[in-house]
Amino acid sequence: MPYINIKVTKENGEPTKDQKELLIKGVTNLVSEILGRNKASTVVIIDEIDTDNYGLGGKSISEIRKV
Repeated sequence: MPYINIKVTKENGEPTKDQKELLIKGVTNLVSEILGRNKASTVVIIDEIDTDNYGLGGKSISEIRKV
């Protein structure tokens, strides 16, 4: 059973519900096509990360995006 975990920052109202549905469908199809895995047993989890909770180079993404 494939388990795919997508982590994406929440910014500007994205990802939207529609975008997340497309990601889930697209990743499931990709794993099925490339690895030959059963779509029904493929798990896709999307973690939305607030930019205050994600850092790069010692600064939060919120701070970096202010520049």
